[in-house]
Amino acid sequence: MNPLKIIPLKFIYRSVLVVLLMFFTISLFIVLKVNITSLKMSNSIGILNGQKLFVEFFKSENHSFFRKLNTPVFTIPKITDVAFQIATTIKPTDIRTYLGNEIPGLRMHETEIVVAGEGTNLRNLPKESAPPNRALLKERQASEEKLKENQRTDDGRLKNPENKTVFIYQSHSWESFLPVLKDVKTPDDAISSDERVNVIGLGNRLAQDLMSKGIGVEHDKTNMTQELLKKGWESTKAYVESREIVEAAAANNNQFKYFIDIHRDSLGKETTTKTINGTSYARLYFVVGKENKNYLENLEVAKALNSQLEQKYPGISRGVFLKTYKDGNGVYNQDLSDKAMLLEIGGVDNNLNELNNTIDVFSNILAEYYWKTNGSNEVNANG
Repeated sequence: MNPLKIIPLKFIYRSVLVVLLMFFTISLFIVLKVNITSLKMSNSIGILNGQKLFVEFFKSENHSFFRKLNTPVFTIPKITDVAFQIATTIKPTDIRTYLGNEIPGLRMHETEIVVAGEGTNLRNLPKESAPPNRALLKERQASEEKLKENQRTDDGRLKNPENKTVFIYQSHSWESFLPVLKDVKTPDDAISSDERVNVIGLGNRLAQDLMSKGIGVEHDKTNMTQELLKKGWESTKAYVESREIVEAAAANNNQFKYFIDIHRDSLGKETTTKTINGTSYARLYFVVGKENKNYLENLEVAKALNSQLEQKYPGISRGVFLKTYKDGNGVYNQDLSDKAMLLEIGGVDNNLNELNNTIDVFSNILAEYYWKTNGSNEVNANG
């Protein structure tokens, strides 16, 4: 029997492609005497995902394994496309690779748009901006008048289910909103330790919403400003501090499945607000850290929630973004769970009504996803 007949042609083709690619790359380095760092090389051939490449090889040997999938898991790119990207470091689908050397600072922004929401482009990418420690020392007072307009009557009355599976926290707890601060006009000054007007307040509403849907929640309300100043740490170490909080929570309760870190964006109202059927919402988006082992799983969760949000409230999301160490923390504690998310809600100009509207919408979507994936029916937490 001819041994070549035993080996599928697809397998032979893929093997030859990989060998040719390696030969071409080595030859190119020798001829051009190119000195390329490992990071640059990784960016250039990032389209060849090792895990997915292995899955494709496996698929070629066992077609029934992926029979239920409507689309291929991975499509091997043309060798000409890979060669062009290696030789020029230009990725045809990313304009930054064309202009990175011409526009100062453009290559510094490595955020990848996985799902682009309405109006999302390279000009309004999420940008992580933590204030200096001296800014955190300036306490901003809440507008009591605005707080009364949005006071919730059921806070503290809801029964929290005994089995707690969602952990909510705020790495940048000081992030606040101009409309609920007294005599504050500058975006950089939208910071406060008053949990009624910062992102802790958003976490509290989300916790209450989820509890009302029968989902057990633990909400951490650590004053991160206070903790950082106590340790003499810069605000850039906020994720180090929050990691300790998340690790401690996970160690005390192995039932936690979802870890949600709530933030707000620094952009203005024109970018962070959407009116849908006459109701104004603070737009949200998801950030997934690419520098951890769970990023693919966490990315799928973010994409699923984002899709449901957009189906029911078109335009409410700005999208799903991947970040590396070069453009942020890169991990965001998401290596601790395959259902971890960093959720940015609104911006400095959004008011509590807009923010609360979005929290309520997101809690509904998350609860639907939660009960669907856990194979349970919603229970009445108050019953």
